[in-house]
Amino acid sequence: MQYPKPNPERLSETGPSNREDRGERRFAEPRSFAPLEGRAAGLGEVAARWPRAWDAIAPEAMIRTPADRPLEAADHERRAVIVIPCLNEAKAIAGVIDRILDDDGLVDPLVLVADGGSTDGTRDIVADIAARDPRVRLVHNPARLQSAGVNLAARALDDRRPWMIRVDAHADYPRNYVSTLIAEARATGAASVVVSMDTKGEGGFQRAVAAAQNSVLGTGGSAHRLAGEGKWVDHGHHALFRLDAFEAVGGYDETFSHNEDAELDLRLGREGGRIWLTDKVRIGYHPRSTPGALWKQYFSYGKGRARTVLKHFTPLKVRQALPLAVAPAVVSLLGAPVFWPLAIPAVTWMLATLLFGVMLGLKHRDAATLLSGPAAMIMHLSWSAGFWWQLFTDRPKPEPLELHPPVLRGAPVSP
Repeated sequence: MQYPKPNPERLSETGPSNREDRGERRFAEPRSFAPLEGRAAGLGEVAARWPRAWDAIAPEAMIRTPADRPLEAADHERRAVIVIPCLNEAKAIAGVIDRILDDDGLVDPLVLVADGGSTDGTRDIVADIAARDPRVRLVHNPARLQSAGVNLAARALDDRRPWMIRVDAHADYPRNYVSTLIAEARATGAASVVVSMDTKGEGGFQRAVAAAQNSVLGTGGSAHRLAGEGKWVDHGHHALFRLDAFEAVGGYDETFSHNEDAELDLRLGREGGRIWLTDKVRIGYHPRSTPGALWKQYFSYGKGRARTVLKHFTPLKVRQALPLAVAPAVVSLLGAPVFWPLAIPAVTWMLATLLFGVMLGLKHRDAATLLSGPAAMIMHLSWSAGFWWQLFTDRPKPEPLELHPPVLRGAPVSP
């Protein structure tokens, strides 16, 4: 079965969607943000375990925001929907909403809080804010995952806007965040604008984790983790999408609980969509505060990366392949009493990581940062263990390629 050749120019357009000008798209294959039901999972995929919430959305429930006055074309090009997927974020949600709306450049903003069923009062807080501010809406996200919340918001939005901004409820944002992202997208023609992160810690262990994550020790040189100039990248922390580009590649794959951002960036790049890492704004990120929570987080990260590799058959980068060897090296310690050279890989990794942590502690003159070595060891080992676990436990039989057509690739567009 042959599929039309991808059209890279489709995702390299600038400005708004202009659907009225070029007509609504007609796709040869069924469009859905969710995995197709009733088929066997392919390599790196699992069947959806939750309903497609948007299938049950009645037309009258679509999110509409009638403007008080007709918008000029220039104003329309700056309109955005801001999606905040959250679950039990009562301590942070009000502050995040307030900070995002503290923006001099916003034009008719719409903030959709996609709540996954919070039980700590988050929903009541958002409902109270929405009652006082028509720019804020509460949306129920039955799938609970962040990726599903963003997809649902995009699908339920009847008021078409050129831009969609993803905001995490547990991060710190600078003033004029959204308008700066839109300006960067319009200036560069990017299909997606991503941002850099500054990890911030409060307690001793958090500061150690922050020091590791802000350095090559914990990130391996990931562009969006280190300070630098704006540039084109293949992945970064998700911030802005051109909404039509997000829809054209099928949105997030909701079978991914982690690494869904990198997986989407792969599809976006293959369709010709370019990703710009801006240096105009950065966000603050708060790491896990306990070793157990950090282990669980990075174990899931490793599993997510493995699923991306299995799904797209993409090679690992050097900074990802090196930590991958950590778990096998640690396992090899079991044979060291019989054959001592088996201990060399693990001991070398431990000493190098601990030494790097000491150097960071001396550089920052912070006693807590001296623990960045042990924190990085947890990150490396758990990520590696998660990757190998996923690799050996999620190996469904592949199906013929024609049974898995590209979701939205190269579909014909009506003139």
